[in-house]
Amino acid sequence: MKAFQLRATCLATGVLLLGPALALWLSPRPQARGLERLLPQVALLQSFPAAPDRPVPPLWQQRLGPRLAMRLWQQQRGVWWQFWGADGDGGAFLALSQPRQTTPSAVPARGLRVDDLLVVAPDPLSRRQLMDQLAAASRQRRGLERRCLERLQRSQAVYWSAMGLAQLTGPLAPLLQQVRQGCLSLEPAGRRLASGLDLTGEASATAGVLGDPAASTSPSPGPGLPPAGVLLELSGPNLAPLFNTLLARQLIREPLAARYGLGPSQLKLLTSVPFRLRLRPVARGPFQAGLDLQFAVGRRREPWAALLRDLRQGLLDQDLQEGPAQLTSSAPGSAVRSQTLPAARFSRDDGTVVGGWRWQSQAGGDPQLLLFLGPMPESPAAPVVASSRQPLSLNLLPSALESLGLMPSALPQLVRQATQLQLNVSPGDQPLNQLSGRLRLPLVR
Repeated sequence: MKAFQLRATCLATGVLLLGPALALWLSPRPQARGLERLLPQVALLQSFPAAPDRPVPPLWQQRLGPRLAMRLWQQQRGVWWQFWGADGDGGAFLALSQPRQTTPSAVPARGLRVDDLLVVAPDPLSRRQLMDQLAAASRQRRGLERRCLERLQRSQAVYWSAMGLAQLTGPLAPLLQQVRQGCLSLEPAGRRLASGLDLTGEASATAGVLGDPAASTSPSPGPGLPPAGVLLELSGPNLAPLFNTLLARQLIREPLAARYGLGPSQLKLLTSVPFRLRLRPVARGPFQAGLDLQFAVGRRREPWAALLRDLRQGLLDQDLQEGPAQLTSSAPGSAVRSQTLPAARFSRDDGTVVGGWRWQSQAGGDPQLLLFLGPMPESPAAPVVASSRQPLSLNLLPSALESLGLMPSALPQLVRQATQLQLNVSPGDQPLNQLSGRLRLPLVR
């Protein structure tokens, strides 16, 4: 009896061990999923929900031809993708889910299989380059990249690398180092907006961040439209995340110090306090827009007064003419009439005002400094929120900026034609930044 029990126990143990091993042998886990292998090779990657009941997208027809595109489109479920290579020179690649059991005849001439994906290149050279890149060893995606992959696999989303961000934003890229790699999910805004998308995601200043986002750092949605007469509004706890990369360049630091007296201590002062930047349209004159930069300087105004004295001399040395600023009065936020806090404006020989500054009083608070480029603002601005815990908040009107030629041309048409883009970046000095915002789209009639 004991011998029988022992044999039965050994048999049961063998089945328990052998069963999973046999299952793994019959159905081996793939070494890498297609999208995970592609991610290091892309500058920009977008995911879209499959909708076989809708017309075949133009990209499918261009890459696959009408007949194959129609057949594969009707078979699609879940999500498909388009992406651009890291070099950014070619057109968009198409990527769609297609198991290996699919017949070889379904693979077009410029296509290649990447694990569970069929990828179709825009041209033979791009296909060859991608094949060479994929042949290199690929590490497993972790941290930020892993979470971005999950977004791209389950819903409509967009991922960008540092190279992709530079290609999209051009000369503005150095100002966006805080979000140089990241992703956003795009969800229909529902009843709250007639036509729009909610944006949620995360980004980092460095590639391949492995950590998890800090708890309770997700910024809340920002306000509605910018104030009347404002094309763009950017506010935050300080300017350091935006300008530190630029100010690290000797080519930029030296002229600022030599021509305008803005040395290291002055630049540190300018990038250390809460601010608000606004871009406003200008109806007449040589400028399309004026730029206002307002600082909550706090109680210690002596360093700021010294900075303005040095800046004033630098502007006079550039052959600009100084004149008193036109001061408003009485209303809260009006300009301060003071000998210790002087206002100034500077103009060219033809009388065109090119910039200046003024101090603005705040009810129950310290005066705030307003610097302006272009014509002087006609009305006082609301005070800057003097908090180091506020998010970096961007609020702009893309279609209005596009009409003035002030939007980067490489940005997607969907963004350039939007009526409003609002984006918040979580506050604090964290490796990962949480993103939230909204994209308002024009109504289709």
